[in-house]
Amino acid sequence: MKKFFKVLGILILLIIVLVAALFVYNWRDRNPDYSLDIKLENTDPAILKAGFAKRAITPTIVDTWNDANGDNKYNEKDGDSYNDINNNGKFDAFWIAGMSNAKPAQGVHDDVWSRVMVLDDGKSRIAMISMDAIGFLHGDVVDIRKRIPEALGIDYVLLSSTHTHESNDLIGIWGENMFNSGVNPEMMEYVKEQTVKAVVEAAEKIRPAKLVFAEDLSGDDAALIKDTRKPIVKATGIHLMQVLDAENDQTLGTLINWSNHPETLWSQNLLISSDFPHYVREAIENGVYNGSELKEKGLGGVAIYFSGVIGGLMAPHPSISIQDPYTGTEYAEPTYEKTKALGDHIALMSLKALQQKGDTVATSTISVRAKTLNARLDNTAFKIASGIGLIQMGMPKYFETRTEVGAIRIGPALFVSIPGEIYPEIVFGGIEAPEGREFDIQPMEIPPIQDLIKDQYKFYLGLSNDEIGYIIPKSEWDTGKPYLYNDEKDTYGEENSLGPETGPLIYNALIEVIQDL
Repeated sequence: MKKFFKVLGILILLIIVLVAALFVYNWRDRNPDYSLDIKLENTDPAILKAGFAKRAITPTIVDTWNDANGDNKYNEKDGDSYNDINNNGKFDAFWIAGMSNAKPAQGVHDDVWSRVMVLDDGKSRIAMISMDAIGFLHGDVVDIRKRIPEALGIDYVLLSSTHTHESNDLIGIWGENMFNSGVNPEMMEYVKEQTVKAVVEAAEKIRPAKLVFAEDLSGDDAALIKDTRKPIVKATGIHLMQVLDAENDQTLGTLINWSNHPETLWSQNLLISSDFPHYVREAIENGVYNGSELKEKGLGGVAIYFSGVIGGLMAPHPSISIQDPYTGTEYAEPTYEKTKALGDHIALMSLKALQQKGDTVATSTISVRAKTLNARLDNTAFKIASGIGLIQMGMPKYFETRTEVGAIRIGPALFVSIPGEIYPEIVFGGIEAPEGREFDIQPMEIPPIQDLIKDQYKFYLGLSNDEIGYIIPKSEWDTGKPYLYNDEKDTYGEENSLGPETGPLIYNALIEVIQDL
């Protein structure tokens, strides 16, 4: 009997050692020599050069599946089965990211993209990328940067995710279940290859350009957004930069920056899609249509959509109706009709702003300030998910992950690079210290970021160069009873945040890079 317990003890110890080794291996720093601390400045205005490109990063759906009980989730215990179309004896699924696990795509509604602008002022050259993904981790951003040919002369690369909840998982936590990654390694490689090709193509197409800046700050877009967490602070405003060919005034590309979760289709959709950014970009490029009738001409070129300040949570929630701009039909249920109506509204407001309020800039400069920082990881679920290999969140220090903040000045505009989903109170003001909060403190992230930006035009690029989750004011942090504002229900957000120190850390780092410029 003693021998049995001795052997059992050794086996248990061995299992513990193996599990610990697995966690340590998965927690390893995958870019141990990487650190960015860059400041590019140019005070001599010149004619800019710009190039645009887009490459599809859409998965090819091979196997489909049969949903026995109609719950839109794949579970063999429910009688669900897959159709082995390529006859390889396994389910080749692409798991849709967002909302929940176990959602294999049944097909493609619209392509998802990596869209790129390369901009050059004669002294500095930058690339700005928007990718249709729920998020892209910093380590993968670094990998793309390393793959871009040095011969292109690109000094800084910004990669932002649109945060669509309808494309395949590129982070890992939306697989078949909570213990299996949703990332397909071959698909991840394809995404990186296509993104680098788009950067190369944009750089090869570079030509003299001029800029047109415009905004719609009317607040009319507030009806398209629901703020799902107190305090109610909606991140309204559409920010635009149109890039024209300096020789013929043809549109090379247009940047659209707006703050709303691309999750109009909500949780039942099983088709790959970029959600409403698809319709925004299509309308900006090709025109706004009512059925087959062209109602508003597009601009041409390549439209690039950047998600903005979407924490809090800014969402086209099923509880709000969105009206078709032409028929007046109201859509509340999450459908593609509702998604198009939302996209058309933003496109129409954008086109009108550029037509009526655009400021043209013939010569300009580019300045960049960006830096690496370590963010403390307090989220136990994130630690475990990283430890078992669901997400590749490398740690250069003990329970600290590497991330990045930045600011880019292009002429009269400042583009703020934010590595996650920042709460609008931090950017626009309105942070509270409600009853029931976890920390007995007053607001720390003040004054709001917008008040410290003196540039005429402000762009807030969320999920840039990382996806660290929600960036929550520390005085609004809450993980247990009593709940904020003494509400009966708990808050949503903390479970998808690195921890309570993230808000102050990112706020202070952003203020530093903004002031450095």
